[in-house]
Amino acid sequence: MTAPIPRDLPDLPPIPGHVVLPPTVVPARAVLIPVRRRLVAVFRGLTALLALTGVAIELVAVGPPAAALSHFTVQSGILLALVMLASARCAWSAHHPLPGALTGAALLYVVAGGLVHHVLRADASSAFAVTGGSGTAWQVAATHILCTAVPVAAALEWLLLTAPSRLHLRQAPAWLLYPLAYLAFSLARGELLLPGSGDRYLYPFLDVDQHGYRGVLANALLIGLALYALAALLVALDHARPNPPRRSR
Repeated sequence: MTAPIPRDLPDLPPIPGHVVLPPTVVPARAVLIPVRRRLVAVFRGLTALLALTGVAIELVAVGPPAAALSHFTVQSGILLALVMLASARCAWSAHHPLPGALTGAALLYVVAGGLVHHVLRADASSAFAVTGGSGTAWQVAATHILCTAVPVAAALEWLLLTAPSRLHLRQAPAWLLYPLAYLAFSLARGELLLPGSGDRYLYPFLDVDQHGYRGVLANALLIGLALYALAALLVALDHARPNPPRRSR
């Protein structure tokens, strides 16, 4: 007759020489099998084509290529197009998606460029509104593509076609490095060009001749805080939105 098994077994000491591995967390991407998402790839490819169309109009039909490439909206449009093309390839080939830090940065820049245009530059009541006419038809077309259509398409792709909870607030300081570098580039470019040049300062709130360096830096600080708030809002929405359905196409 065997002795009864006790209900509570005491913790046994570890076996000498045996290494106990700590518990680890396996990321979801290590166990989830990626699927082909061809419709997603097509939408991302069309978004990239839309951004490249706006950039091409700016370079060819609007102004000198060097001046066009100096615009924040053109640079962010090129970055978004590259990210969308890479993301489209990942969706078409069933590869793992791009890092959220990269896709979030591209989204933040195009959305910020669109908001700056519509809130500060296109609003007649703003102190930084652009005066002197609406420009040529090509200029109007490029502006609407890069400042309205591209941000809307990028936001829809993010909301409807990407998995949530991939953006984090700790990524926001790194996202602000590019706008900070652009500020330094814009000020250095203005110093190198001759005074009185029509495109010396591409944005009214960065015009040193009009506001002085103290005013420009104050404007840049306010815009930087607004960018950080926008980044925090994107992160909050990313963690609150539902997960879009994953289907093979």
